[in-house]
Amino acid sequence: MIADRELKDVILKEIKNIFQAELKGIYAPEETDVLFFRLTEAYFGINRIGLALQPELVLRKEEDDRLFAALHELKQHRPVQQILGSTLFYGLELKVNEHVLIPRPETEELVDWICSDYGHKSGLSVLDIGTGSGCIAIALARNLPGARVTAVDLSEAALETARENAGMHGADIRFIREDILKAHKLPEENIDIIVSNPPYVRNMEAREIKKNVLKHEPHKALFVPDDTPLVFYEKIARLASGHLAKGGSLYFEINQYLGKEMIKMIGDTGFKNSILKKDASGNDRMLKAFC
Repeated sequence: MIADRELKDVILKEIKNIFQAELKGIYAPEETDVLFFRLTEAYFGINRIGLALQPELVLRKEEDDRLFAALHELKQHRPVQQILGSTLFYGLELKVNEHVLIPRPETEELVDWICSDYGHKSGLSVLDIGTGSGCIAIALARNLPGARVTAVDLSEAALETARENAGMHGADIRFIREDILKAHKLPEENIDIIVSNPPYVRNMEAREIKKNVLKHEPHKALFVPDDTPLVFYEKIARLASGHLAKGGSLYFEINQYLGKEMIKMIGDTGFKNSILKKDASGNDRMLKAFC
């Protein structure tokens, strides 16, 4: 249908119908609408209400080319955030690409938990392990007054993206490339907040992951072996137990199926207290540990 279209001006509402037809079987109709209006708002400043008020709105050929190019990408299961090159996280626009995970709403909930716990304090030391796009580190740097933030990641490509995002928002963050599984100590001492959203999807759970994630987001940031699913958590917890300041806390985003296992592991690594918290969907998604 895309290849057969005439090279002429097109009514935007007709393009919306083409999106529905072309993406049938890939996305639900309501999800296709969300994607369509996300693109029109980004490209032309036109949202759902705007189209409803102007149902005969026409796009010039050079304008609608952008939408049809995006449609082609969507048919290849490319995430709309990668098509646009950015996404919103905790009120901040961040660049994203194939080298970093696209920040999720659940991770915003983790940041919000930390800000709720520590937002009244200033000058805190913060370490973000597995920073990816830098979303957690940047959000905390912007919302915790005077925070000294360090962010670690194995991927240099991810760190380049994180540095660019930090620069966009004036966030003064120290970025370090390191494989946390090989580390013998953390880059800071007496840290008030250690936070990590490490790989936690077991390989056997890959069938539950949408194709746009499987095909276009970095697997190293997603998957862990079935037989050692807590490998990152255990290593980070053991390192954290010797590097947290008095009154400090360790925060994790976790696999929703492994809450009980996480609680046990945290206790085994020397933390006397832990809190398991559900996300907005009712899944075990966050954990806080402290002594």
